[in-house]
Amino acid sequence: MHDPRHLLDPATEAVRRLARRGYSLDIERLGSLVASRSQSIQAVDAARSESKQLAAAVNAAARAGEPTEELAEKGRALKTKIQELDAELERHEAALQDVLLEIPNLPEDRCPDGDSDEFAVEIRREGTPPAFDFEPLDHVDLGERLGILDFNAAAKLSGSRFAVLKGAGAALERALAQYFLTLHTRRHGYVEHSVPSLVSRKTMTGTGQLPKFEQDLFKTSVGDRELFLIPTAEVPLTNLFAGEALRADQFPIAITAHTPCFRSEAGSYGRDTRGLIRMHEFAKVELVRICEPADSTKELELMLSHAETCLRELGLAYRVVALAAGDISFAAQFTYDLEVWIPTQGRYREISSVSDCSTFQARRAGIRYSDSEGKRGFAATLNGSGLPIGRTLVAILEQYQQHDGSLRIPEVLVPHTGFAQILADGTPK
Repeated sequence: MHDPRHLLDPATEAVRRLARRGYSLDIERLGSLVASRSQSIQAVDAARSESKQLAAAVNAAARAGEPTEELAEKGRALKTKIQELDAELERHEAALQDVLLEIPNLPEDRCPDGDSDEFAVEIRREGTPPAFDFEPLDHVDLGERLGILDFNAAAKLSGSRFAVLKGAGAALERALAQYFLTLHTRRHGYVEHSVPSLVSRKTMTGTGQLPKFEQDLFKTSVGDRELFLIPTAEVPLTNLFAGEALRADQFPIAITAHTPCFRSEAGSYGRDTRGLIRMHEFAKVELVRICEPADSTKELELMLSHAETCLRELGLAYRVVALAAGDISFAAQFTYDLEVWIPTQGRYREISSVSDCSTFQARRAGIRYSDSEGKRGFAATLNGSGLPIGRTLVAILEQYQQHDGSLRIPEVLVPHTGFAQILADGTPK
């Protein structure tokens, strides 16, 4: 969320910057809402000041033995007026908040122009895509042939966009999560958390999923209690610090969690309907960092390197791209995507997004900090996938398949799986 004064400041160029991501900022309406709120605040303050003066006059008259009824009557009328002014101020506050909650973060000028992944700018490529002397199978056919993926069973249980992993496939899924968590906690310095998968509306609003993206979320209702299934562990991890005042000497805060994630994929009709690429439920290891705003760019590069380490050590060919201004998430000001090579599609596909949200989420969630000189402000928050389990499994199945129908396991996973290969009949070896 934004400070409206920041948006109204011509030096911010908010209209131009938001237009780059396809959002039309109505400066006149915003200015009018801010002015109305200011006028209401002034009216409330003036009435409260008058009320204090009147109360003092009543007390003085009483001490002097003079009549107080007329003054007391004025005081009662003024209290009623203050209640009305307070209600009016609340209405103006709510109207302004409703508008501010719908305004996305301002993209950095270094974001490329464009509104889709087609406009992403490649930064670099790492690794060499495998060359096969046979026709490779896509991850669905290979996984079903190996007996480690079962989409029919999942459809029987839950419908489309779900999967059942079994045998060596389930072991491989567990091994990936264990490897990612071990890497990030022991070598990258993140503190592992176990967090709820159900959160409140306030929590979802703090990181920017609500109110704008409610149609993309799964939610539950029991009696009068409403809870949402998290789309990413970014939501509970970041909101652990909601409403708190941190100290700069605590920074950077680096936390991680392995959670299920739930997404309705409301805007993806007809896209990636086959396989593990776009699921309603999937597991992911998420990374979150919190720091001073001046350090967010440096912290973003560090987080990117942490996500890249996963892919590099798994031996997966990938590339890094900078997302276009119109394609970054609602809360982000700049985003790198990591895209992994999918042989049967002949292209790179997103496997991780690493985003700098600056103070946008911290303002919504009330995450403040003070530096060594006592200066106060809102913290910067960053988040990234490190990595999603399903899409990583897709890349391994497609890049590590062998001519005899077996699957080789990346070396770094062997200590976690207990096997180095899945034979063509599905037997781990």
